[in-house]
Amino acid sequence: MMRLILASESRARREMLTAAGLSFDAVASGVDERAARATMMSKAELIDAVTLAQHLAGVKAEAVSRTQSDALVIGGDQILALGSEVFEKPADLEAARKSLLRLKGREHALHSAVVLAENGRVVWRHVQSARLVMRPFSEEFLDAYLASVGPRVLGVVGAYEIEGRGVQLFERIEGDYFTILGMPLLALVEELRRRGVLST
Repeated sequence: MMRLILASESRARREMLTAAGLSFDAVASGVDERAARATMMSKAELIDAVTLAQHLAGVKAEAVSRTQSDALVIGGDQILALGSEVFEKPADLEAARKSLLRLKGREHALHSAVVLAENGRVVWRHVQSARLVMRPFSEEFLDAYLASVGPRVLGVVGAYEIEGRGVQLFERIEGDYFTILGMPLLALVEELRRRGVLST
């Protein structure tokens, strides 16, 4: 049985795979995501968020795969787009507040990509999107929300976790739950079954 590695430090992705019953090791890719994103965006005037998510997932998986020749490496990335504007993880709670105020009362998209890499190259990729509409919450609610969740939101693009109190920020969500959490899990496990990594 081929060894599985998750090329990520993402708590949400680790918990997702563990809950699904997958046996894997987690290895940080060492990729500077901000730099990789900036490089990709500088190469093309019009790069869409879906392509960017796939590219970043691939960069991380390939980086780990080059040092783990006996493993099938899972890479993931998620891009939040408000129209053509791409969001990053907030640097601090004030940045998180600004992001949430920017998203307030508006619809945005989450594009979650997952790839598999072997011997330093991507051998399979998949991306799935979800659309979310934030409600027009009060600033009092926002301040209470940020006080309750604290620095935990700094590790999440958009500064919310719908599996927790962040769900109260929304009035409508359209899309796969796992995709919103950060990885299109159903497509991944189906591909792992197809490859014989998981039993059918």
